Amino acid sequence: MTHTRLNPPGLRPGVPVVGQEAPDFELVNQFGEPVRLSGLRGRNVVVVFYPFAFSGICTGELCEIRDNLGIFEHADATVLGVSVDSKFALRAYADKEGYGFDLLADFWPHGEVAQKYGVFDAATGMSLRGTFIIDAAGIVRYVVVNPRGQARDLAEYRQALSALGEA
Repeated sequence: MTHTRLNPPGLRPGVPVVGQEAPDFELVNQFGEPVRLSGLRGRNVVVVFYPFAFSGICTGELCEIRDNLGIFEHADATVLGVSVDSKFALRAYADKEGYGFDLLADFWPHGEVAQKYGVFDAATGMSLRGTFIIDAAGIVRYVVVNPRGQARDLAEYRQALSALGEA
């Protein structure tokens, strides 16, 4: 059985649901290199949308992922952090915090990928805290969408990734 935590019904239209194929996208990482989701088939992928680089809660969440990267590696999962920041800001952010995973720039068209995933807040011009765990076949297996000020729970990621190994 796959663990999932879905946002309340009707809260965010357009959010992919568990069992659905993940919307494909291509964005550049902090080095300007293109990263395409479908190009990662054969591995699990954890897509972590966050509002902005260098902000408090976002930094705390991404540092928790950085400090526990073994959880993701053990599950054969690639972590992709996605924000509306430019690749230049993301490069400085990754360098400052020592992130060993890709930070993707959903900069232009502004928030286009976040919109595909139903986590773009047009009123503020940023992403909500949405996480999508996608299996090796490209199917969404876990979804959580938190409001801006509410951090996500790493223990839930651990459970969801563990469940992928049982499927």
